[in-house]
Amino acid sequence: MAVGMALAAKNDKQKQKIFVLMSDGECQEGSVWEAGLFAAHHKIDNLIGIIDYNKLQAFGRTNEILNLEPLVKKWEDFGWEVKEIDGHNFSEIEKVFSEIPFKKNKPSLVVCHTVKGKGISFLENRLESHYKILTKEEYERALKELI
Repeated sequence: MAVGMALAAKNDKQKQKIFVLMSDGECQEGSVWEAGLFAAHHKIDNLIGIIDYNKLQAFGRTNEILNLEPLVKKWEDFGWEVKEIDGHNFSEIEKVFSEIPFKKNKPSLVVCHTVKGKGISFLENRLESHYKILTKEEYERALKELI
């Protein structure tokens, strides 16, 4: 959908940028790779992809379910301009987004290395962080840990 929106905007000579947020698990799907190839082929440089690369899925680690490595190289080989950042570092986030588009006639991709549940001791880097419903006590504990 984002590729189509970006292509339409580019064809209409509009200045807008289209952002698409993807999970690392989502990048295991063929539709993502097909869209990525299409965007690079058509030089859709107003398209910005963001991958939350926490290396976890609901039922396992991404490298155990379907290994994505070398993730950055794959996107570069498809024709995207890629930058990697610490997805928890606000200075890096601000800097990388001020540089978009990274290169004329190429879609841009930001790979954000993150830790699922970061800052909450009982959720950090744990599979159940994807779907766990917190009790009132857990919620209050999490808030204290984040403040």
